[in-house]
Amino acid sequence: MAVSRFAALAELREHIGECRRCPLGETRTHIVFGVGREDADVMLIGEAPGRNEDLKGEPFVGAAGRVLDELLASIGMRRADVYIANILKCRPPGNRDPLSDEIETCTPFLRDQVRLVEPRVIVPLGNFATRFVLRTEEGITGLRGTVRHAGGFTVLPIFHPAAALYDGSKHEALTADFALLGRLLAENPGEIPAPPARATPP
Repeated sequence: MAVSRFAALAELREHIGECRRCPLGETRTHIVFGVGREDADVMLIGEAPGRNEDLKGEPFVGAAGRVLDELLASIGMRRADVYIANILKCRPPGNRDPLSDEIETCTPFLRDQVRLVEPRVIVPLGNFATRFVLRTEEGITGLRGTVRHAGGFTVLPIFHPAAALYDGSKHEALTADFALLGRLLAENPGEIPAPPARATPP
């Protein structure tokens, strides 16, 4: 594992401070750092905070968060069992897509979070997270539900839970993919090794 400059997530959060490293620092309400179990087997990575997340300072607390909680419950897990973070830690105005310079500025913090949590499985949710984690231009539709590997980590790309709010057909795919995650964790633990000593976050 690449050595992090930080011994704990709390130290990393303190280092980020009231970040003004990109213009999003001027428009956000709260930094949305991440939440969950610090030694979680599963790390979920979303795109960016929305309005509710920006107001509360916690990822996935709006309607998409309720869908996520239901999906986790379907495989016997709770939010407290996983670690949840985003590509960006600040809400883009109007919930627009992240810009390339914002991603470049913010993702070093995400890489540190991955190093510190050392998840067995990284689950990128949606296009932006999947493209960043797998370093690909391929979209989530072609990659979802397939077990991949990146930087020594097992990766399972899944649609963003918000997709189920706008397209009912996505809910079936989300349920199937979370079921796959549950099977990977419960039935084949030997096939999901912990990150090797030289694993490097995406």
